[in-house]
Amino acid sequence: MMKKIRNGHFVTYILKCSDGTLYAGYANDLDKRLKCHNQGKGARYTRGRLPVKLVWHKDYRYYKRAVQAEAALKRLTRKQKGKLIIKYKEARLQ
Repeated sequence: MMKKIRNGHFVTYILKCSDGTLYAGYANDLDKRLKCHNQGKGARYTRGRLPVKLVWHKDYRYYKRAVQAEAALKRLTRKQKGKLIIKYKEARLQ
């Protein structure tokens, strides 16, 4: 049996919720996923913390890498995520 390779376009992301908390996730269609979150159809965590705002994202070619990156993001402290977001914003301004 041949192993299915999932490649294409995958994204890991961090959202800032209305209560100031951060949520990490992954998706293959970021725009669609953001709409789901803000319509209350996304993750249970974000449903009671609407609206959410995208504050960081990174693209991946392979599903497995995106999922691994999401797990790594979830292990970061809030302070570490904050530093990541600041670096991301600074890089976008240049």
